[in-house]
Amino acid sequence: MGYLSKFVGVCAAVTLLSVTVVGAEEKDPTKARVPADQIADAKAMKNPVASTPESIAKGKALYEGKGTCFNCHGKEGKGDGPAGAILNPSPRNFTNCKFHKKRKDGELFWVIKNGSPGTGMVSLVPAAITEEEAWTIINYERSFCKGGEE
Repeated sequence: MGYLSKFVGVCAAVTLLSVTVVGAEEKDPTKARVPADQIADAKAMKNPVASTPESIAKGKALYEGKGTCFNCHGKEGKGDGPAGAILNPSPRNFTNCKFHKKRKDGELFWVIKNGSPGTGMVSLVPAAITEEEAWTIINYERSFCKGGEE
């Protein structure tokens, strides 16, 4: 009986925790994640990888493979990947065109390279991908916005 009680208690706690954390969307999905003292430099960075059908295809392969982005951001970029389900705030939704209109490529690069304090986003450069691969992934991330407002 003691084992069963502990098991039920742990299950209840895990369920409560997951209900509390899951769906913790960002209050402002367009908010900058680069520190204020570094944002001007980040905004000034230009993507050295031209956005072409080839680079977007390569970015998709990196996003879904080596970069492991899909684990949190989801295959369709909606921020609904399996690992992202437990994050608070939830991962960025790259289908949000308002986000893309407000953020420069250099800001996205800064976050991929440095991580994002207060979120589950960790630094991926150079641990998992190169700088060039990060820029290539950004080209693919931009393709999630299909031109609408959201």
